[in-house]
Amino acid sequence: MPGGPAFADALRRCWDAGDAVLPLDLRLPQAAQQRLLQALRPAIVLDESGSPTTLPGAEPVEDGDALVVATSGTTGEAKGAVLTRSAVEASARATSGRVGVDPARDRWLACLPLAHVGGLSVVTRAVVTGTAVEIQPRFAVEDARRAAIERGATLVSLVPAALSRLGLEGAALFRTIVVGGQRPPADAPPNVLATYGMTETGSGVVYDGVALEGVEVRTDAGEVWLRCPMLLRCYRDGTDPKTPDGWFATGDAGALDAAGRLQIHGRLDDVVISGGENIWPVQVEAVLRTHPSVADVAVGGRPDPAWGARLVAYVVPSPLAQETDPAVLLAQLRELVKGCLAPFAAPREIVVVAQLPRTAIGKVRRAELATLDGLVARTG
Repeated sequence: MPGGPAFADALRRCWDAGDAVLPLDLRLPQAAQQRLLQALRPAIVLDESGSPTTLPGAEPVEDGDALVVATSGTTGEAKGAVLTRSAVEASARATSGRVGVDPARDRWLACLPLAHVGGLSVVTRAVVTGTAVEIQPRFAVEDARRAAIERGATLVSLVPAALSRLGLEGAALFRTIVVGGQRPPADAPPNVLATYGMTETGSGVVYDGVALEGVEVRTDAGEVWLRCPMLLRCYRDGTDPKTPDGWFATGDAGALDAAGRLQIHGRLDDVVISGGENIWPVQVEAVLRTHPSVADVAVGGRPDPAWGARLVAYVVPSPLAQETDPAVLLAQLRELVKGCLAPFAAPREIVVVAQLPRTAIGKVRRAELATLDGLVARTG
């Protein structure tokens, strides 16, 4: 069932019947859809007309389960995070409280994929709080602008790439823009709230570095741990990733600063160790994006006999840099990083590419970076 009013109506009916809902990504090829259905074992599929089809081999949910959301991992078969009604309600009320949602005046725009928690949570929080919501099947700049100008949408959830396409003028049409999936640009407008969360937390649980009400955050050996009422009950296979006292290890590296704000460095398995130094790609990427010759960039590591791994920047050049010698650009980027971060964080190689591999919600598929071909420049 594609995004639209029928989706929200079907969601309400399923919940009223005591069922849980698994949103299925319609952009997946048929074979991938079938693998997902086989892995997560729903009982009924609703098509765009609302007609039900019963599936064999269904596995029931427990009383109180509201959602089964496929994780967005890029390797292996997806797991389904089981979120209870109480978790969904806790998320809706905590996020709405932080944003200052007034159901009598506000209106959400949902234009991210509903198969991902970032898009789905817009709909669920609107349903839980009784706030108006407009659901669009995909993000389009003009459709988003019209939702604000013609139909009074005041709130929207976006990923950084969509925020960039919307532009400052378009962003100003909304009272608040919630941005997740990855770090927003440094020059984001003041009405943008940067969120941190994941499928297992039902949406963002940390806004602009500050935990929502009821959310506990700690770090252990550089890893971020969370405990909150929004956490999943278990995965669809029955495994519970939480500790007996309710803490969840996120797999993300981060730290709490002196003011108690959470700073995320990236996934623990994304760190590049070069010359014995730990380098976090997201920090280097944030610096590289400020260079006028860089339209898009991702950073990863490649094996190196001298350094263990060398840092590689995969750069999509801006129009003004299309003819720039990669060696010249590499030298410029290295100097830029050395002036902002430690010298060892400067990339030793660049690969100039036409585009970066990304997921549907804009996250870089880092496992695919090493397969990219393009113009290469390298330093010692």
